Amino acid sequence: MSDNATWPLPLAGSCQCGAVRYEIAAAPVRVYVCHCLECRKQSASAFGISVWVRRADFTLLTGTPRFWPRPTDSGRVLDCAFCPECGSRLWHEYAGGNSEFLTIKGGSLDAPVDLSAVPHVWVKRKLPGIIIPNGVRQFEGNPV
Repeated sequence: MSDNATWPLPLAGSCQCGAVRYEIAAAPVRVYVCHCLECRKQSASAFGISVWVRRADFTLLTGTPRFWPRPTDSGRVLDCAFCPECGSRLWHEYAGGNSEFLTIKGGSLDAPVDLSAVPHVWVKRKLPGIIIPNGVRQFEGNPV
């Protein structure tokens, strides 16, 4: 799910109201579906879709996101980017902006993300009724 042939490059995305727009020049490094409580809350849905991209491939096109710092279980702090107008969560990065990667929230991409073969993490927190396709890698918690 991370070679250039499967992604319509450049990837584009935005918040719900369109005030904050971004573009990604290269295919994502990693994609996964997360069923943890934090991802469900931040996406206001049954699971979160995380699309890891290199910071060097990311360009903010319009708008100025706001950031909400969120402590993680590891003790690090994630800066969670969101639109100040509509509140849509757009991406996460480690505090200080010096991380090599950003985690784009998959629902903010303009093109749909094919989830048919991506790994699922924190499946022990999966909501009843969510069906994971046969043969897809699953992890009870974080992958090691």
